[in-house]
Amino acid sequence: MSQTFAAETASPPDPRRWLSLAILLIANFMNLIDVTIVNVALPSMRENLGATDSQIEWVVAAYVLAFALGLLPFGRLGDILGRTRMFLWGVGAFTAASALCGLAPNIEMLIAARILQGIGGAMMTPQVLAIATVTFPPNERGQAFSLFGLSAGLASVCGPILGGVLIDAQLFGLDWQPIFLVNIPIGIAAIVAGSMLIPRLPGHKDLSNDYVGIALFGLGIVALVFPIIEGRAFGWPAWSFAMMAAGVALLGVFTVWQKRRAQAGLPQLLNYVLLANRDYMFGAFVITVFASGIPGMFLVISLLLQSGFGFSPLHSGLTNTPFSIGVLIASVIAGRFGAHYLRSRLAMAGALLVIGIGWLHFVIAGAGDTIDSWSFLPPLLAAGVGLGTGFSSLFQLVLRNVPPRDAGAGSGALQAFQQVGGALGIALVGQIFFSQLAGNFAHGQAPNAAFADAAALALWYQVVAFGVVLAMAFLFKPSGRAPQGQGAPVVVEA
Repeated sequence: MSQTFAAETASPPDPRRWLSLAILLIANFMNLIDVTIVNVALPSMRENLGATDSQIEWVVAAYVLAFALGLLPFGRLGDILGRTRMFLWGVGAFTAASALCGLAPNIEMLIAARILQGIGGAMMTPQVLAIATVTFPPNERGQAFSLFGLSAGLASVCGPILGGVLIDAQLFGLDWQPIFLVNIPIGIAAIVAGSMLIPRLPGHKDLSNDYVGIALFGLGIVALVFPIIEGRAFGWPAWSFAMMAAGVALLGVFTVWQKRRAQAGLPQLLNYVLLANRDYMFGAFVITVFASGIPGMFLVISLLLQSGFGFSPLHSGLTNTPFSIGVLIASVIAGRFGAHYLRSRLAMAGALLVIGIGWLHFVIAGAGDTIDSWSFLPPLLAAGVGLGTGFSSLFQLVLRNVPPRDAGAGSGALQAFQQVGGALGIALVGQIFFSQLAGNFAHGQAPNAAFADAAALALWYQVVAFGVVLAMAFLFKPSGRAPQGQGAPVVVEA
């Protein structure tokens, strides 16, 4: 493989590389914006489809969970079958699933389509940077990769606003459906242009995937998340706790399976050398906790503003925008620091998130019959700056003690841990919010007071989670020295 890579870098760069990059960016943008655009539409889906509390959680969690479970196996399949082919298949699957989402006649169909959409996203996402790495010569990669960061920031800013605009416009008499249907022409254009312009990168048929590992990891995570979301609706029966225990056991079996694969010299879904690296696994745990805080928070805020206080989807999206602007600002600034002051930056991120979300808690708790959207601006901006500061420093902290040979696998696995954390966060925050909301309504509270009280309580999860991250920032080893015998450390620039 090293000989192939040397030949690729020695050959003249593809003259179509910037056009192919534009296609990769468009597809990646479509995937990223879908994460934020859906939050604005949740109250409309809840009302129009008659969804239960747990079903509305699954609209978000199903996508995140499918995406998380697909990242590692589809990344490997791209190596086997060819990255361009897997990317185009992923865009096609994502586009078809978007059509199914927009045409879903009921909430069950929507959740199933969201699972397919997450699978499509997982098919294309691992291939994007891999294709760009091979397509661009070393002297142009920095400029090309910076555009991915810019597109991610723009997606986070545009998502809530675009979602509000599309829903408020009531295009063709439709309500929330256009947030998904808008992906269809974009996806088709990306497939047609990508087929013509993106270089065909050959696969490596001699490689193989760890299908037993995929099944064990997937079943273990689903067994943990499913009862957390559904347990309350069934009154927390014995099977819900048994299922969570089975999930932990399956993840234990997964670890043993990866060890046996490593001893036999066979490919693993998650390299066992990473599972055996205590520093890496500690960092993976911190990333899981860190990532669990945000998705559930915006599920709660969107329901609070629209269902509790009658905001329009556009008004709700604009109210959330300061957070995305804070993320974008911090991401740009963080890139200038490179690998310096990582622990201090993570600690500052945790502190900003605790302060910002704690502040937001008191804004919501103090709401009366109305709530001022301008009062959300300072706390959301502070929390957004914290999130943007934290992710870049956290990934670098975890990866700096990983040997260079395992850097790619380590980075990909961290993205999977990030998404798993998001799914767990949605489940836990949703459990707190909807349980309290049901109790408030049972006691006869008015909708605005019931939603405000439930949202304020749910935000304590984020305060505690980011407080844990703040404390753990000081537990990362200050040395960037790799474990003995495993090679030099790797530092990944933000």
